[in-house]
Amino acid sequence: MRDRWVLVAVAGALSFVAMLDMNIVNVALADISAGLHVPSATAQWAALGYQLPVVALLLPVGRWLDGTGTRPALLAATAGFTLCGALAALSPRAAWLIAARIGQGACAAVLFVLMPVLVIRAVRPAVRGRAMSVPATLGPLGAVTGPAVGGPLLDHLDWRWVFLVKIPFCLLALAVAWKAMPEDGAVRAPDRRALADALSVAGGLAALLLALTPGSGQTAWFLLAAAAAPLGWWLRGPGGREVTGVLRATGLLRAHGAVLAPAAGFAAMHYVVALHLQRDEGVSATATGLTVLAFPLGMALAGPLGGRLADRYGYRRLAATGSALTAAGLLLLIPLGDGWSPPDVAWRLALAGLGMGLGGGPTQALVMGAAPAGRTATVGSTVQVARSLGFTLGPALATAAWALTGSGGDGARAGLALAAGAACLAVPLLALPGRRATAAPERTADTVST
Repeated sequence: MRDRWVLVAVAGALSFVAMLDMNIVNVALADISAGLHVPSATAQWAALGYQLPVVALLLPVGRWLDGTGTRPALLAATAGFTLCGALAALSPRAAWLIAARIGQGACAAVLFVLMPVLVIRAVRPAVRGRAMSVPATLGPLGAVTGPAVGGPLLDHLDWRWVFLVKIPFCLLALAVAWKAMPEDGAVRAPDRRALADALSVAGGLAALLLALTPGSGQTAWFLLAAAAAPLGWWLRGPGGREVTGVLRATGLLRAHGAVLAPAAGFAAMHYVVALHLQRDEGVSATATGLTVLAFPLGMALAGPLGGRLADRYGYRRLAATGSALTAAGLLLLIPLGDGWSPPDVAWRLALAGLGMGLGGGPTQALVMGAAPAGRTATVGSTVQVARSLGFTLGPALATAAWALTGSGGDGARAGLALAAGAACLAVPLLALPGRRATAAPERTADTVST
């Protein structure tokens, strides 16, 4: 087969756009509240309406996509994502906006699962690390640049443009995918069992994420209890047993931990640094934003290099090296003490970002390469769930550590110690290989035909 780098570019662009939508709307919530004449709590659902279905539907979508055509699923999800974005921008009422965002989140769940699958099927194994680094780098960059893109749009235009700005890129990706992707089957409708599993997993994960969200307060325990019942029922059923059986394949369970841990560390660090600089050190919002941008800049610089080195020296070696650099950058933040200066923080964040860029693509290639034949979409979904839980768990744990330790520098150091500890955990998980996988040969559908 010949490598289809244009499909890798499509995967990177859609990963960036889907992750951009996670955070770009947050800066527009006050404007949405004023523009639609609704309380701020109602406007908040413009963000939650997208985020909850993204995570809640990942596992059911992964199992469904293993039995359906990649091309029609990608085209339908991209078209639906674009259409729902346009409907959100045209919303005359809050109910319309929330419904459009829920639909967009459901389409984004399909895109998140498909992106690593598309990459792994588009290129030869010899260049898989380089290819996987594209969406693995551009996705997180989309998440952290959301506020930077949304701010100027709100200053010069209005809140509807935070939804419209992504549409040209989606249409371009749709046109390229339509032309470049070969036919590989039709979309298969989910059966009753799949729909029941989807409801159980979606309800359980949605309650779990709400419980882990900072500020959930005393309702957190109730939400955790609400999450336990449907998730427990699903895990004991055939759908749950199938997914856990895939995760027991050699190295996958440990590698998923290596995805969750640095995601939690990154999210905790981002939360603590931004809050401490502004609230305790009196640094302006602009200077704080520029300081925190050192992390994605380092990641963007190292991402392409990490993929190339991984193809030459091995995924596990580069993934472990990148995790060690990320951990080192976060560990160096802890002894800063009082009187943080943006330059002192920025170079440490840049070091951590370099590590994340080096290791992100190789880690994802390591996981996807170990997926059993015919289960690449399932593994793609479990990886995304692990990363999403890490992004949610990190700030929640950092908030708890800060509250237990006290305000000011001590609380910030406690939160940073937790972030660094999570990042350190990924190093042994990646450096120590597990038992070798005994996977069956891949199906024809797992490789993009020429």
